[in-house]
Amino acid sequence: MTSSPGATQQSESSEPRGRRAAVAFIFVTALIDVLSFGIIIPVLPPLVVAFAGGDAVHGARIYGAFGTAWALMQFICSPLLGALSDRFGRRPVILLSCFGLGLDYLFMAFAPSLGWLFVGRIISGITAANFSTASAYIADVTPPEKRAAAFGLVGAAWGFGFVLGPALGGFLGAIEPRLAFVGAAALALLNALYGVFVLPESLPRDKRSSFQWSRANPLGSLTLLRSAPQLLGLSGVNFLFWIAHNVLPSVFVLYAGYRYGWSPRTMGFLLAATGVCNILVQVGLIKPVVARLGERGTLLAGLLFGGLGFAMYGLAPNGTLVWAAVPVFSLIGLFGPASQSLMTRQVSPSQQGQLQGANSCVMALTGLIGPALFTLTFAHFIDADRSWKLPGAPFLVAAALMLIALLLAWRVTRNAPPGDGARLAPDVRDESSATTAQPRTDPVA
Repeated sequence: MTSSPGATQQSESSEPRGRRAAVAFIFVTALIDVLSFGIIIPVLPPLVVAFAGGDAVHGARIYGAFGTAWALMQFICSPLLGALSDRFGRRPVILLSCFGLGLDYLFMAFAPSLGWLFVGRIISGITAANFSTASAYIADVTPPEKRAAAFGLVGAAWGFGFVLGPALGGFLGAIEPRLAFVGAAALALLNALYGVFVLPESLPRDKRSSFQWSRANPLGSLTLLRSAPQLLGLSGVNFLFWIAHNVLPSVFVLYAGYRYGWSPRTMGFLLAATGVCNILVQVGLIKPVVARLGERGTLLAGLLFGGLGFAMYGLAPNGTLVWAAVPVFSLIGLFGPASQSLMTRQVSPSQQGQLQGANSCVMALTGLIGPALFTLTFAHFIDADRSWKLPGAPFLVAAALMLIALLLAWRVTRNAPPGDGARLAPDVRDESSATTAQPRTDPVA
């Protein structure tokens, strides 16, 4: 890959060092984005409650609306940014999103009312949708056989960000709650400036596709997932996976406090331990496990251990066994990189942004469904009028969803060989480049 910021051409024989440098920058971008997001976690809920007049119940409802609005913006804007990156390249979309995120954090730092803070949260949902473009960048610069490890490295950024971010946010928030937003803005803007000078373009002009609103809206972008049987099946697996994963942010804190009497301090330690285990899986296990089991086996293993972890959380009679479940559950991290890698093989280079936007749409859609499913399940099974209670029911529901996802994944990946997207490319590229797509000629083991 060329090192010039304005470069748009990438040789097929790019040096591994250049590819590693590009992946490293995306790792740093993802890390700072998640770190800046994590910084505001400890301070945003209290700030919302304060704007709500100090009423915790009313504040909690408003904060729930904040979360729904954020997920809705992700659902709408992820495919739009993905389609724009397919048309204009990854670099401008990533940089504009990073600058927008930093400016939005400054906007929220000085928001004078709850309404303005809500507007800031909506803008944050729009600008944070650049993860779909970052994932497309990884697909651009990494050969198919190495994508799982590269996606795992980016996944580790989430672990680092959610371990360090809330701790830094708590420290800054103790000084002044709005200072945490200023800190998040500074990190995001510094990262954007860094990218201006070092981030090269990853998508050559001859591999770009025309922009079409039919593919840039959420429903239109999802049509890509129906273009190949394995792609459709894997998107169904992702849908079940992310609905199940919503049990953690939705009820875990409530569940641990209700069943085990845990304090926020204990919860913080557990979340930190979970983040550390996630980092170890993403950085240390993805590559050797893929080498031994293949991408399909790695995907199935992630679903299996995720289901076991959810079941252990739901059935654990005491807090000690919850801690014992953490390393088991952390192996769920094997799923994401393997799933991403398998799916990127099914589309052409000009469709990688659309694919990642569609995947983000699926994840955002589950963010609109999952919280209600699990909070209502939790409330139902701890109701004072019930003759018997099952507070772990949400986690058992999540385990059941993971089992269904495992069976579906086993079926859809059983005999389907990986593709290179060649058969899809002529349907979406400009006419000038449609003839460049070539059928696969190499043997598939």
